[in-house]
Amino acid sequence: MLQYREIFYKQYYSSQLGRNETNYEVKLKEESAQLRREILPLLPIDKKCVIVDIGCGIGSLVHGMLAAGYADAIGVDVSEEMVKVAHQLNIPNVICDDVTSFLNQHKNHFEVITGIDIIEHFTKDELVNLLIQIKDSLKPGGVAIFRTPNMDAPFATIFANGDFTHENYLNTSSARQVMINCGFTSVQLMPSHIQIQNPLKEFFRKILWRCYSFRIKLELFATGRSSKIILTPNLIIRVTK
Repeated sequence: MLQYREIFYKQYYSSQLGRNETNYEVKLKEESAQLRREILPLLPIDKKCVIVDIGCGIGSLVHGMLAAGYADAIGVDVSEEMVKVAHQLNIPNVICDDVTSFLNQHKNHFEVITGIDIIEHFTKDELVNLLIQIKDSLKPGGVAIFRTPNMDAPFATIFANGDFTHENYLNTSSARQVMINCGFTSVQLMPSHIQIQNPLKEFFRKILWRCYSFRIKLELFATGRSSKIILTPNLIIRVTK
């Protein structure tokens, strides 16, 4: 492991993910609500499927999956600090382990592997190796679902460069390219969910977003490029083995 990773991941929750929110229960509630909208609809109907969320953080997605009836969902994260927080939040099936080591021990084991805000933390070589490991850890027909910063989004650097530990960035084209080259047979690319809790603000945000998106697509059209792009801050990727 590179030296900066040892330093940063040891205290990753307090220095990055949780630095603006010290109330763990509030953080769990906010993250779980977002992931219920973005990720749970993409899971298989069969709630007996075996699922692992790699780089699970404090267990927000695992918590949401368990609440939705996916009883065989577990999480794994390299950060002892975040696993400790997960256990404090009564999410016991979150374990501390290196993701690559964990996957090597579970070949052809999972129906679903999820990775929320994780694939951007690997170099290109590391990411290709990780994706091949993920594919090998899925059963035939298994599904992997990722969320990652979207470099086609307006002000993309706010999200992509907002974390020093990010190593690579994708847009719709490069995401499809890397997934196909790593052996996945089906690649779906989707926008992430955007919402402001205040209803009045959300009403105006939706109007502004439609206008803003339309303007960007007009500008792309003027350059002779395709306007079929995703503009949300994050990109949702669903692939099949």
